Amino acid sequence: MIRNKNYSQVMFSILLIFCLSSSNYVMGQNSSIIKNEFIYTEAPFKECHASTIVSTPDGLMAAWFGGTEERNKDVEIWISRKTDKGWSTPVSVADGVQHKDKRYPTWNPVLFQMPDGPLLLFYKVGPNPREWWGMLKTSEDGGQTWSKGYRLPEDILGPIKNKPILLDPQTLICPSSTEHDGWRIHFEVTRDMGETWEIIGPINTAEKFNVIQPSILTYGKETLQILARSKENKVISSWSYDNGKTWSELEATDLPNPNSGTDAVTLDNGYQLLVYNPTIRETKNIGNSRTPLNVAISKDGKTWKNILTLEDEPGEYSYPAVIQSEDGMVHITYTWKRERIKYVALDPKKIDL
Repeated sequence: MIRNKNYSQVMFSILLIFCLSSSNYVMGQNSSIIKNEFIYTEAPFKECHASTIVSTPDGLMAAWFGGTEERNKDVEIWISRKTDKGWSTPVSVADGVQHKDKRYPTWNPVLFQMPDGPLLLFYKVGPNPREWWGMLKTSEDGGQTWSKGYRLPEDILGPIKNKPILLDPQTLICPSSTEHDGWRIHFEVTRDMGETWEIIGPINTAEKFNVIQPSILTYGKETLQILARSKENKVISSWSYDNGKTWSELEATDLPNPNSGTDAVTLDNGYQLLVYNPTIRETKNIGNSRTPLNVAISKDGKTWKNILTLEDEPGEYSYPAVIQSEDGMVHITYTWKRERIKYVALDPKKIDL
């Protein structure tokens, strides 16, 4: 009996140590997460996708497209504001109605707050990504009310999925792409909040890499990098050393990509942070390859370290958007099974670099 009692005590001690070790590991992995929640749990639309997030003087705001399903004519742009009481009820702010007899779906909203200026809402309208066109709305009161949407000039689509960046107080560079002649990346530059535009590119011919939806990272001294989605099962990169006027040839990174959107941001500490699906696409079922959803960091944009898994259950977790607010926190939104939009906040000071 004594032998059995000692054996039980030893086994209990081993199990306790294992559990504590496992708990510490999980807590250590997730200690940087300070918020993990759905933006909404009920909505007047069945499906949602392609979220965007922005920090305004009045707080965070997210947008996405939602409707019966992607490409359906009832798909509209919805927004929600984060308040002290949580996320507000989603509200539709844009649709694709042309007149009483014609309507198109909306696509891929992108929010951007101009410093000391209006809040910009870029989005697309059209039957599909090969025929859509760019639209823009502005708000002077932090998104409580919006101007009438107006069509951008021909061939100007606006930021295609991911946020633009300010090269200087006046110069906004939008990462964009087209799909009608192979997948190609280009950039759209405005120095007067969308009144006039300059197109740079396309920077590829789609012969070697089919790429869309780039993110722009900054390194100082006019050095920029893009990371983009591709059909080639890799995140694709290009570099500019003159603030985006010219770009290097596209090259594959070591990061897998299942033909799914990514997003990235340059942190205040000089690191680059990427949110992506670290898989390759092996079947026609998109959802099978769009899990897990990971966060990775890099100092040089070439060597990346996975630091966090946001989702790893069966289902589609995709199309992330990521920003860093003035208080230093990192904010991420993404599609959760096409049913909801998920929000995660990270404290970069708690990330194991």
